[in-house]
Amino acid sequence: MSDGSEGFTHLDAEGRARMVDVGDKEATRRRAVARARVDMAVDTAQALVGGTVPKGDVLAVARVAGIQAAKRTSELIPLCHPLMLSSVSVDLTVGEAWVDIEAVAETVERTGVEMEALMACSVAALTVYDMCKAMDRSMSVTEVALWEKSGGRSGPWTREG
Repeated sequence: MSDGSEGFTHLDAEGRARMVDVGDKEATRRRAVARARVDMAVDTAQALVGGTVPKGDVLAVARVAGIQAAKRTSELIPLCHPLMLSSVSVDLTVGEAWVDIEAVAETVERTGVEMEALMACSVAALTVYDMCKAMDRSMSVTEVALWEKSGGRSGPWTREG
């Protein structure tokens, strides 16, 4: 079992779940970018662009849902620290048969904002699904991933590809 110095930092010496102590870490500016995609039928994407989805402005609601989700990440992911977010943005781009989502979360804290960015993307994608499911039950949420992060002890990281 790990004592937190190597391996699984969210386990104590007896293998029990714990929240990592970040009290001695320096607060630094941190930023994370996550992306997701919702694959859908061409007709569904056209309805999004044309504003004809019966439930309303899907992109606006998904954007707000993603921002709200980032703010509530620590309530849903048990071992995440509550963070004071300085900025969250969620951008949605409609393609021929998909919606690409990018979320950026920023803070000045002792721990990173990767989970907040991933949560924003995930909930925005699920909101698109929810608002369009009556039109297209074949949709799928795919490619949810962290694309970049900066700040903190480990320094910058970018996904290849």
